[in-house]
Amino acid sequence: MKLAAKVAIVTGAAQGIGLACAQRLVQEGARVMLVDLRPEGAAAAASLGDAARFFQADVGVKAEVDAMLAATLDAFGRVDILVNNAGVTHAASFLDLAEDDFDRVLRINLKSMFLCSQAVARAMVAQGSAGGNAGSIVNMSSVNAELTIPNQVPYVISKGGVNQLTRVAAIALAEHGIRVNAVGPGTILTELAKEAVLSSPEARRTILSRTPLGRCGEPEEIASIVAFLASDDASYISGQTLYADGGRLALNYTVPVRD
Repeated sequence: MKLAAKVAIVTGAAQGIGLACAQRLVQEGARVMLVDLRPEGAAAAASLGDAARFFQADVGVKAEVDAMLAATLDAFGRVDILVNNAGVTHAASFLDLAEDDFDRVLRINLKSMFLCSQAVARAMVAQGSAGGNAGSIVNMSSVNAELTIPNQVPYVISKGGVNQLTRVAAIALAEHGIRVNAVGPGTILTELAKEAVLSSPEARRTILSRTPLGRCGEPEEIASIVAFLASDDASYISGQTLYADGGRLALNYTVPVRD
């Protein structure tokens, strides 16, 4: 098991990619604190056995992030891995988008990653490093950090910010032996994607016409990449965003869709 004796925090872990990441990290030997604003995360943590705990928090609020970290250290004694996965979308045209909705998406999708990364990195530095590896932070980005959807204004802006946060944190924390990377999924079969971009057969066809592998991804496929980046197998990787998109970013035309 690649992550034996490691302790991880996964935000947005009640369902979807976050839950898949928590499950994979436990399978690799880690103990995991699942964090989510939704109380359903408690059942998700319970399903993972003694290696998992749940903490209910809004990770866009510093006091709640501090409480999350304190609860993790109290339960497990240390923290080695942070997976910043919490995120939301909000559909609205550019001309109609409300300021409150813009602020809410940026707070949850981007500010939370800064707050969690800063708090957890401080704990990692205080723990000291083992063999120059003090910890790993993995941020959840998106192909929409590079592409765009015109009615998802704050979401695509937040994901562009995530990529820059990943780079600046990687450089700033390198001297402490902390690696920071991101994963940029394409369309993954989560509840969020089904609501935002897979809401009809026509929408599904549009997505698949831009995906050379001809299918959407599964949460477990993203979790595998997160586990890799969190492990010593990725010990010389930092400041990178790895895109798992079925070939989408390389495509400049559409492909036939199998019915």
